[in-house]
This record gives sequence, structure tokens and C-alpha cells, in this order.
Amino acid sequence: MSRIHEALQRAYLERGKVPASGDIQVVEPPSPSTFEESPAAGAEIVLENIAQRTWNPSVTSLPTLADRGAGVEQFRSLRSHVYQARYETPLKTILVASGMPSEGKSFIAANLAISLARNSIHNILLIDGDLRRPTLHELLGAPNSPGLSDYLDGRAELADIMQRARTPKNAENGVTSKISNLTFIASGGYRDNSSELLSNHHMEELVAGVSSSFDWIVIDAPPVLPVTDAVELARAADAVLLVARGAKTTYEVAQRTKAAFSASRTLGFVLNAVKDTPRSGSYNYNYYYHAEPEGSGRDRQRNELERRG
Repeated sequence: MSRIHEALQRAYLERGKVPASGDIQVVEPPSPSTFEESPAAGAEIVLENIAQRTWNPSVTSLPTLADRGAGVEQFRSLRSHVYQARYETPLKTILVASGMPSEGKSFIAANLAISLARNSIHNILLIDGDLRRPTLHELLGAPNSPGLSDYLDGRAELADIMQRARTPKNAENGVTSKISNLTFIASGGYRDNSSELLSNHHMEELVAGVSSSFDWIVIDAPPVLPVTDAVELARAADAVLLVARGAKTTYEVAQRTKAAFSASRTLGFVLNAVKDTPRSGSYNYNYYYHAEPEGSGRDRQRNELERRG
């Protein structure tokens, strides 16, 4: 009888209980050849220690930075439906994806994250997961390196790739003061092996490690039909929010996009850049619209969220 078994028996007897034969199970420690190291738990993020960088956000492309207007209201509507989805099932990490390039996924991801940040005293994390054609750093006017790709291939630590906007001296008038609780992880330097970087489970470990420090995590993914990166990223997310573009995304592409994420929870579609409201019955969608500020030089854009169910 092993010493471990004897110690367990003594513990039972001290408690006045005689163990049944099946009550005690001794698991021998694994031999060095079969031992697998479990993933290290993520260290707590000290938000005050996150590096502050100079950001110059594009107010034209980020209408949610305004205090009022059609763009603010329509992203509030989208935000409300995201909150509702959280009430139904636990939800924190959202992957924003599209089927093809230029459908507006980065625009939606950035504005959703800003809308969430402006409505919360908690902290929001925005991650650019498009390692091939990153856009978020351009919208935020933020440095793109070091970033996610540098972390995934072991060239940088997590603390090195996280950044926040430097608070201006005149905080009341600064645009970035409105998103002081937004943390950003840029895409980082280009890698031609992005699929391999995203398929090694390090992204899931990253999200799991920082999850307790943020109220929401929004990930911008590359288009899913040309490359498989977005499907790999979806494993790290609680749900996927899909983006289609009015007068450009075909029904077939939308169907294929949704099918690509069949293994993931899908929140619905945001229909971007719609000039005219679709006729009743042409889609099984609930409509929520967004229009960019007048004088921006871009088409009015409207969003619609397809509620699953």
C-alpha cells in the first residue's frame, strides 16, 4: 500500500468515516515522458501600466466619436442588440467578420468598440486580427507595431503589444479622452504565415488571459472566403458578428459566409452602406440603420442586424 493511500485512509478515519473500496482513487504522477505542461494562466493586466501612444483618430470614419448624430444613434442601436445577446447567453468576445474584402468589417468593429467604450466605465479591448491587410490602426491613427503577429510568433510579450491613447493636456477637448478606457492591439508586422500563427491556439490563450481585465473584447477578422484565418480566430470568440455591404455582397456570398462559421454562434448580419431600405419581405432581417455625418464625402450607411432565432 502506498504512502498516499495510507494518508488518505487516515484522513477518512480522523473524520469518523470508513471509506468504501471505491472512495479512494490514487492517481500516480505522470512520467516525465508523458507529462504535458498546461497553459500558463494569464497574468492580471495592470491597465495603468499599458503604454500610451499618440493616436489621431479619423473622425470621418469613426462617427461614434461625435456626441450626437445619426451615426451615434445607429451604433447605439447595434450596441443595444449586442447587450441583449449577452442577456440571452454569456458573451464577451465578439469576432467581426465578412465574406469578402471591402465590405466594412473594420469600420463596424472600430465603431462598435468605441460605442461600447463610451457607454461603459469598464474597459474595452479592440484587436486587429487581420494580419494580412490591417486597417484599424489607420482608423485610430495609432502605431501598428509591435502588434498581434509579433506576439503570436514569440517576438513580443503581451504587455508590449497593448496600447492606449495618450490623454491630451486639455482632456475636455481631446477626441481621445472620450475613449480613455479603450485598449488596442494592432495587427503588427506582416507575416506570410498568418494562418499558421492563428492555428496554434496562442490566440485563444491570449483572449483567455486578458478576459478578466475587460468587459468587452472586439476582434476584427480578415474576410473568411479568401483565407481561413477568420475561422481560426472564431475559436477564441464567444460569437461572430457578420458584415455585408449593400449593392455589393451577393446573397450567395452572404450564405457562404454564414456557413463558414457554422461551428460558431452567429449574432447576425450588419448590412453596411445601404442607400435605400430593402423592401419588406426581401430579407429576413430586423433593420437598424447608420448614416455617416453629412459632409463626410461618403455615402450614407445603414446597418441592419439579423437576429437569430
